[in-house]
Amino acid sequence: MSTIFSKIIAKEIPAEIVWEDDEILAFKDVNPQAPVHILIIPKIEIPTANDLDESHDKLMGKMIRMASSIAKNEGIAESGYRLIINCNQEGGQSVYHIHIHLIGGKQLLWP
Repeated sequence: MSTIFSKIIAKEIPAEIVWEDDEILAFKDVNPQAPVHILIIPKIEIPTANDLDESHDKLMGKMIRMASSIAKNEGIAESGYRLIINCNQEGGQSVYHIHIHLIGGKQLLWP
């Protein structure tokens, strides 16, 4: 299954990349919901949170740790930020490649 994120990983579609290694890619959201809105994705295709298994534990932990590091680099770690993983249609997921939204830079309300 190929998604827009797969194309960004393959560098077929441009993105404003803020961090990358062999397993993870982080880039600015093209439709930001806050002053800082970065998507953190694995370079392997995992469609939804429901598709995670024990073999993904280390990768998902690394993605959360990376989100924290990016928040520090973006200057929002101390003021606060939100990490969001949407799952399936009613959960608000629109791209079926698991990803973490790192959102901050303003006071966030719930929901």
